[in-house]
Amino acid sequence: MGKIIFLCMLFSIGVVAGNITIDDKQQVQEKCLQCHNQEQIPNGLIYRRYLMKYSTKEAMKIAIMKYLKDPKQKNSIMPHPFFSKFSMKEVSDLDDENLKKNIQTFLNTFDLKKNLVLPE
Repeated sequence: MGKIIFLCMLFSIGVVAGNITIDDKQQVQEKCLQCHNQEQIPNGLIYRRYLMKYSTKEAMKIAIMKYLKDPKQKNSIMPHPFFSKFSMKEVSDLDDENLKKNIQTFLNTFDLKKNLVLPE
């Protein structure tokens, strides 16, 4: 019984770490990743492109917010051939607060640092 409670607490801490909740992840899944998955848009590639150009999460957040508020090719980091293969995103119906939260969740989900394995 004690092990079950401990595992539940550990899981809860892991889910809430970084102020990202299960609800945040579900909203990103419904509002963003569902379409990305249907169109087979490479989320990891998009994250890496933003990271290479902007290098900090704060700069990435600003650039992504700008694109989501005005989704035009000139505001995108993706090259022209990307839009030949994938459709242009529609303007988001989310308010600024939810957009910021979803951007943070997206960035945390695809953060490369989480995939790094350092030798012990």
